[in-house]
Amino acid sequence: MSEVLTAPLVVEFPFTRSLGPVLSAFLTGLRERTVLGVRAGDGRVVVPPTEYDPVTAEELRELVEVGSSGTVTTWAWNPSPRRGQPLATPFAWVLVRLDGADTALLHALDAAGPDAVRTGMRVRVRWAAERTGAITDIACFEPDDGPAGDGRPAGHSGEFADPVTTLTAPARLDYTYAPGRAQSRYLHALAGHRTVGERCPSCRKVYVPPRGACPTCGVATGTQVEVGPRGTVTTFCIVNIKAKNLDIDVPYVYAHIALDGADLALHARIGGIPYDQVRMGLRVEPVWTEDGRFPDHYRPTGEPDADYDSYKELI
Repeated sequence: MSEVLTAPLVVEFPFTRSLGPVLSAFLTGLRERTVLGVRAGDGRVVVPPTEYDPVTAEELRELVEVGSSGTVTTWAWNPSPRRGQPLATPFAWVLVRLDGADTALLHALDAAGPDAVRTGMRVRVRWAAERTGAITDIACFEPDDGPAGDGRPAGHSGEFADPVTTLTAPARLDYTYAPGRAQSRYLHALAGHRTVGERCPSCRKVYVPPRGACPTCGVATGTQVEVGPRGTVTTFCIVNIKAKNLDIDVPYVYAHIALDGADLALHARIGGIPYDQVRMGLRVEPVWTEDGRFPDHYRPTGEPDADYDSYKELI
């Protein structure tokens, strides 16, 4: 049997949100080397501040300034930092209750090793050299030999010049994708400029790309059937927004294509024709680039359009 393929994949996008008055004040304060919390209905000081009381759900607005030093309440050693974490060398994840706060803040502690970390140790904020109004303005915590503060938070208006009002956080997922036996056979065939599907032994339909089981009957599939290479556009959309790292000029067309002999439409880009001339029923064929492992796009064959009845069940 052909080798089962694997490939590293990354899903990444920026997530942007508006902050509101409480989080805006907190992040702007970090930019100005000031740590703010919020006083809850029972008098506790919550750091990082929340917009609503975690116990009563009451809206919270009374901001207070707490210290930049505090006490480790619990910790875990991280021997192998990953990309995007606060430090590139081994460090401890710590929960720190800052002086004047009643809750703990999660961050990194720069320590020589796990033997140098303990619950109850005193630590202080190490501020980032360049601060923009984000939690990363606290570069990390570091051990602090100084005495504890008086524990009395001071009232704060939360007002700063040029406040931070939005937060953009990059969301990223790195993972290894394994397509399984059926799709590995499909991808190996594409590398040889062939398209293969699998036939369901029950309903006799041919599915491309194959999934290893019939999506209708739930029966395992294993009989390979070569389809195409030509096919028919069933439905399509016009893409007007350029994707990052995709070297294709907009607008362009992405379509569902029912390959000859297949009972499931696959999706691919349409080229070789103006985007506003693509239509349902258009007959197309694959175009391969040199050394390409899969079709770069599909182009018109020049045949008459397919009759609607021949592909209506695949829309």
